[in-house]
Formats: sequence, C-alpha cells, structure tokens
Amino acid sequence: MSDSQTASASDLPRAWPFEEARKLADHVATRSSTGADERPALLETGYGPSGLPHIGTFGEVARTSWVRQAYTALTGRPSRLLAFSDDMDALRKVPDNVPQREMLQKYIGQPLSRVPDPFGTHDSFAAHNNARLCAFLDSFGFEYEFASSTQYYTSGRFDAALLRVLEVHDQILAVILPTLGPDRRATYSPVLPLHPHTGEVMQVKMDAIDAVAGTVRWTDPTTGEVFETPVTGGHAKMQWKADWAMRWYALGVDYEMSGKDLIDSVRLSGRICKILGGTPPAGLTYELFLDEQGQKISKSKGNGLSVEEWLRYAPPESLGQFMFNQPQRAKRLYFDVIPKTADDYLTHADKARALQVENPAGNDLRANPAWFIHKGSVPQDAGSPVPFGMLLNLASVANADTPEVLWGFIRRYDAAVSPQTHPMLAELVKHAIAYYADFVRPAKTFRAPDEKERAALVDLAETLRGFEGEAADASTLQNLVFEIGKRHGFEPLRSWFGCLYEVLLGQKEGPRFGGFVALYGVAETIALIDAALLRDTQV
Repeated sequence: MSDSQTASASDLPRAWPFEEARKLADHVATRSSTGADERPALLETGYGPSGLPHIGTFGEVARTSWVRQAYTALTGRPSRLLAFSDDMDALRKVPDNVPQREMLQKYIGQPLSRVPDPFGTHDSFAAHNNARLCAFLDSFGFEYEFASSTQYYTSGRFDAALLRVLEVHDQILAVILPTLGPDRRATYSPVLPLHPHTGEVMQVKMDAIDAVAGTVRWTDPTTGEVFETPVTGGHAKMQWKADWAMRWYALGVDYEMSGKDLIDSVRLSGRICKILGGTPPAGLTYELFLDEQGQKISKSKGNGLSVEEWLRYAPPESLGQFMFNQPQRAKRLYFDVIPKTADDYLTHADKARALQVENPAGNDLRANPAWFIHKGSVPQDAGSPVPFGMLLNLASVANADTPEVLWGFIRRYDAAVSPQTHPMLAELVKHAIAYYADFVRPAKTFRAPDEKERAALVDLAETLRGFEGEAADASTLQNLVFEIGKRHGFEPLRSWFGCLYEVLLGQKEGPRFGGFVALYGVAETIALIDAALLRDTQV
C-alpha cells in the first residue's frame, strides 16, 4: 500500500480504530500530496492540569494510542502521540481534593505553571500534576511525548502562529462573537495578555491590535493603566477555543479525538484553524460516561469511578476493554460493569491467542480488542481457565476472605493450575476477594423457593448425588441442570436459573451453573441446596 492509498472499507479489520486510522491516513495523504510534507502523523491528546489525571484521561490516551497502532498496521508510516498539558491556563477555582486550599485561593487567575505546589513536591501546581500525568501514563505503558503549554509559549514555539493570529484577528472575532452572550461579547478577545505586574491571565477587551509590531494594547480594568504587550515569548496566551485552533495550526496536528460535549467547540476551532491557514485534524467524537443513575460523570461531583477504584476490583486489561467497547455509545461507568467487562476481556484474550497461531497477520486478530490492549502481541498467559464471574460466585458461596480459600477449590478442579502457571488467574482471585467483600456480600439477599422451585431443587440435589465421587465435567453438569428445568416445566428456562441464583446464591445473576458445580464441587453444591431448603422451612 502506498502512502497515498488506504484500504477500502471491506479490507479493514472490523474494529473502530482501523476506521479512524483510515481517516487519519486520508488526512496525512492530503497534506503530503505535494511531497513537501513527509513528517510523521501527529496525534494529540489534551490534559488540563488543574486536577489529577482521571479515568477520562486514561480513556482518551488509550483510544488515541489504538488509532495510532491501527494507523501503523494500515500504512507502515511513522507517527507521534503528543500528550499536551494546558499548564499555562489560569487557575479558575481551587480543587476540593488538595491541601493548602487557602494558599491556592490567593493565586486565582494565575497561570497554573506559576501557582505554588500545595503538595510541596514540585516547582508549581502544574508541574506536580504534570508529573502525576506522566507517571500515570507510564504505568500503563503508553508511548507518548509530553508537551507543556508554558514551555511552548515561552520558548517561542508558538510565536509565528501567534503573529498570524494578529493578522487575522478580526476574522477570528467574526467567527467567535456570534457564539457568545452580550456580556461576554463586550469584553472578549482571543488573546489573553499576562499582566506585567501581577502575572494574572487577563480576560479583557483589546484596545488595539498591531500585527506588524506583534503587540496588543489593553487597559487594566482595576487601575485604568494602559499596557502594550507582545503576544510572543510567553507574554500572552490564547483563549482555549482559539488556543486549540492555533495549536492545530502551529504543530500541524493530524488527529485529535474529543467528547460529545465539545462538538460545537471542535467545529468553531476548526473554522479558526482554517482562517489561520491550517487544516483541522481528523478525529473521533466519543460519548460521555454515565454514573449509576445515568447522569454524566463530573470530576467536580465525583459521581463516577476512578482508575484506582477500578484497579482494586479488576486488572488494567479489563479497563482497556471497557474503553475499547463502542466509544461512540454512552456507557455507565460504575462498579457493576466491572465483572462482565473483565470476562469480556478474558474471552477476547483466549480468542486472540488462538488467532495468533492460526493467522498472525489476519484481520480477525486485528479486530480483536486484545490485539490493541496488548499492543499487537497477546501473551500466552493473558487468559484464565476460570472466568471472573465464576470466581465471584465461588467467593460468595464459600464466604471467602482470603485468596487461599478460592485456590483450594481451583486446585481441586485442576491440579495443574497455580499462581505461577496462571498469573492472570492469580490477579483475578485477589480482585474477586475485594469485589465480593465490598459489593457482593453486603447485597446478598436470599429468597425462599415456591413449591415448583422447591420440587426442582430437590430433584437437582438427588440427581447430583449420582455424580458424587465421579469426575463430571462442566458441560455434562450444565446439560443436567437444563434437563431438570425442562422436566419441571420452567418457561422460559431462564426463570429456573433465576431461581438457582436467588435461592442458592442470594443474587439476581450468576454463572453457567454447570461450570459452577464443577468448580465448587458436586457434594458442596448438594449441601448448598440442602441448606437453602432447610433455611426455607425455618423461616
């Protein structure tokens, strides 16, 4: 495939990063058509260092990295990922989750890179959060280049683009002003000078623009003093929508994704980028995460799920799986999505390992989320012989509070399995104990069976007695459970399994019951049924 060609839709693996990679390849081919621009494709993600990195930060960098991976596979061309920190933005409000809040209050309006670090570990608040961002991204193995807005402004990296802004200043205003309310329109300027005395980022109307001198003239609204400020060398910065456009133009950004809440901003910044003489990047609009009640997740409200919380209950690969799934569909990001997402990852990892052997360059492998999550090569120990959901149910019936309790059942089920041979299973066991303790055990509610259910449970216990002392596989036991449900007239049949979960496990949903019996043990399952029936008679 030549640099100017991309695969047809039918040739692409059926995975959204490849669709995005084709858009990126088309964008790069357009700007490279003259042969004068052969630089690597530039993909960008943005970060506001007024707060610590969060789960949305992970999602945007992960998804952009997958587009980059698909682009490389599709074209063979080089690319770069720039993690850009807007650390020259002004501190607008003091975060709730930091120390020395009263001290920070004194620096409202100052660039984040000039605000002291309330944690006392870095030169500025921005430097502290930037360091946390890099450590955060490094912990997941992302390949990226960090960029600081302050460094780019003060080093002159943006100087040519800022002078271009002054040349087309009136055209930019003509685009932005109609989108603002009357009060904001009266004082708006795309250029924000830094006050030469206080260092504050000034949001004031410009009295005059001198594109030749590269300066803006403005009046301090408090003192009435008039200043003439150069826009170059870090003496001024841009309002964020104009800043976004200027950055695209100055750096030649080829791809940047953003959330649904920024659709209008993307369009506006794209228009400004064209006014400057650039081409807006290709990109994906992803949907926002929702909380337990279906409301949009907000950092300030804290109504979502943090990366640290997710990683207490499931491995990082499962978080990658969550971010990979349908980015253009709104999804609930709450604790109850973790078990299914973890098992989705395990299923894909199992399939990917087989596909790596059968057809390592095939589209089926490259459509598999595990191929992206593991950066193109899925380790042979990535899967687990026991699903996460099964471990949770085993922890529930065993009332397990240590991993060794679960390992006792696992070793009896398969003596060849150990933490050393199956490290992912070892991780899942630890996570299952934590998830059970925090979410399953407090929510367990058993119900009594009705007469029909009681008769079926007695039948199931008696039938299972015939398997005591024998090696019954999960498939045989699952068929047995099905037959008993049919024999007792459960319609639909899922109501029979609902009975098993609610009466025996104290929960609404559960595993494939045959697999659960094989892992937990036939004798133990019989005892579980007998205890449930006895509990019913004692109510």
